[in-house]
Amino acid sequence: MSFKHLLFLSVLITSPVLLSQTVYPKVTGYFGIMHPLVSLSKDQTNINFRDYYAVGFPTGINIWKNEKIGFSFEIVPNIKDAQGTDKVTNLLFHPGVLVSLGKGYAFAGRAAFETSGRYGFTPVFNKTIIKNKTCSYYAAIPLPVRFGNNHPASFTIGFQFGIAF
Repeated sequence: MSFKHLLFLSVLITSPVLLSQTVYPKVTGYFGIMHPLVSLSKDQTNINFRDYYAVGFPTGINIWKNEKIGFSFEIVPNIKDAQGTDKVTNLLFHPGVLVSLGKGYAFAGRAAFETSGRYGFTPVFNKTIIKNKTCSYYAAIPLPVRFGNNHPASFTIGFQFGIAF
């Protein structure tokens, strides 16, 4: 058997293994819908769906350095409908670190910079619900903490779901 034949045979045998492995850095994108459920501050408690309707549309890119850690950049336009008037109320810039927790779970620790003048951080706990070859569907619990713009500090509990590709 010649060297060319051995090389061809080794490529043929190992190519399915090479093709099935994930190559890093791995880039993924996603789009979701985020509903803040309740927001708490020292002055008030606001409940979405009762006092008003607010929704955010997180759109981002994840860059996984390896299977355990990565970087994410997200932009979230927020819309609020209160007393029959709806408008875009805020645009959130949301960079952060990603940590895989295994079994489809991940943690995102995000810095938060809002065009409304607020800032803070957002821990997000994420679970892949359905994973296909071309996309996956996820659910997440974001826990935004915000400061600034002459408002008291606030804490929000939200629910997010979406698609990653």
